[in-house]
Amino acid sequence: MLKEMFENVKKKTPLIHCITNYVTVNDCANILLACGGSPIMSDDAAEVEEITSICNALVINIGTLNQRTISSMLLAGKKANELNHPVIFDPVGVGASKLRNETAEKLLEEIKFQIIRGNISEIKMLALGNGSTKGVDADIADVVTSETLDSVIAFAKEFSKKTGAVIAITGAIDIVCDTNNAYVIYNGHPMMSRITGSGCMLTAMMGAYLAANQENPLEAAASAVCAMGICGELAYEKLEETGAGNSTYRNYLIDEICNLTADKFERGAKYEVR
Repeated sequence: MLKEMFENVKKKTPLIHCITNYVTVNDCANILLACGGSPIMSDDAAEVEEITSICNALVINIGTLNQRTISSMLLAGKKANELNHPVIFDPVGVGASKLRNETAEKLLEEIKFQIIRGNISEIKMLALGNGSTKGVDADIADVVTSETLDSVIAFAKEFSKKTGAVIAITGAIDIVCDTNNAYVIYNGHPMMSRITGSGCMLTAMMGAYLAANQENPLEAAASAVCAMGICGELAYEKLEETGAGNSTYRNYLIDEICNLTADKFERGAKYEVR
């Protein structure tokens, strides 16, 4: 079924409105084009409702949060909800400041999200109101391992029940779940953590996958995670051949997303359902 999610993005070319952070905005736009979607990056309150109205999904990312864009996120999110357009939330760096915590809480209260994606520390902060953070990175104490996997799945399912959203926790082991089922995904490469924006790019891709597969949000999210992980592996193989560094790796990653086929996806996806 995940292969079908992948193919639908190519067929439908969904238009995705991104209110995202300016560190990774260009990479998010390029990854959407590479995966088969189309991006619009608009964050001015005077137009975000109109822009969201013509798009197929909305992605909200608080990576470079500021007072100007908070109101834009709320306006766009409420308009998307009104139109039954899917909304994806990436709470980058939540836990690092009072502003981020309060903004994330307000967004969760006022907007209905179909997918919430973050690292384990960010998701714990959203769900529990406390946790540790290293800026925008997961704290080492929170890293998901084979020993903690069952408890993290149970925690994520409970948070999904509370929010009504698919919860995607990404890291060395990825967990994508709703209240009933969890995809545990083993694709990816450690080099993905050596570039800025791999998580932001994934969230943008989730917007395209969900827009193209609105009836199957869990599988859409899991498919996007698998695709990114597979391409992270393929990009590293190419990096080893050239001996280049992390900047080139970012470009290889986008190239692999662009060149990913259904057959490569099916051969490369490594996951189990619990």
